[in-house]
Amino acid sequence: MQKQFVFFSGLFLMLSIVLGAMGAHALKEVLATAQFESFEVAVRYQGFLSMGVLVLALQADRFSFSLQPILSGMMVGMILFCVSIYALVAFKTMHWPTSIIGPITPIGGLITIVSWILFLYRLIKN
Repeated sequence: MQKQFVFFSGLFLMLSIVLGAMGAHALKEVLATAQFESFEVAVRYQGFLSMGVLVLALQADRFSFSLQPILSGMMVGMILFCVSIYALVAFKTMHWPTSIIGPITPIGGLITIVSWILFLYRLIKN
């Protein structure tokens, strides 16, 4: 079992629940519809991706290959993707420029997708 991944995926899963509740109860009235929908996407993907990492980390000893680099990529991708969306929503709400943050979101998404593809490839190969 990859303890650090179990811990951090559990932490990020808990944070997705907290952020989801905060969004539903506090931010729905504050954010524009498009911003609220973006916030919900980040919360949803953070929950899904955290759960995926948690399941894989708990089952790491069942695989004949190391999950360490794959799980690292999944976590980095999730953080870049979700946190950049949270930042975009916050920056747009405060009318701050978002040009620096905008490109981070697809990079995080790409890292996440490549990590899952690598996992599936390694799974099939072994």
